Amino acid sequence: MPITDDAGIKTLLEETRTIALVGASDRPNRPSYGVMKALQDHGYRVIPVNPQITGEHIHGEFVFRDLSQLGDPIDLVDIFRNSAAAGEAVDQAIAAGAKAIWMQLGVINAEAAARAEAAGLKVVMDRCPAIEIPRLGVAQRTN
Repeated sequence: MPITDDAGIKTLLEETRTIALVGASDRPNRPSYGVMKALQDHGYRVIPVNPQITGEHIHGEFVFRDLSQLGDPIDLVDIFRNSAAAGEAVDQAIAAGAKAIWMQLGVINAEAAARAEAAGLKVVMDRCPAIEIPRLGVAQRTN
């Protein structure tokens, strides 16, 4: 069952330090661009993932092709893909050993969420961490 209660979401955000952002964009008019910056400004390490712009940089971070390329542990995978494509990102998150997945606003894939939960990952669907952080009063990360 995805996490839907405020306390569970706040705890997940407080425990998170490293976020892989799947579907990151280098275009300032795209929501993922602004969300990545907001998460960085809050103190999270955000690693962008987008096969179309692999090797570029967004907000100072190298863009990776997929989650299998990351050498660092991932606390949370934030998915900016449509609901159907979210399943592939979830499967990559499971294979990469992520602790949690977060499907953005409008991204709902119950089958992928069930696979993630069966693999022991926490799941949030149809929400945005950049909205939830100030709403829930999550403290600034100081790593």
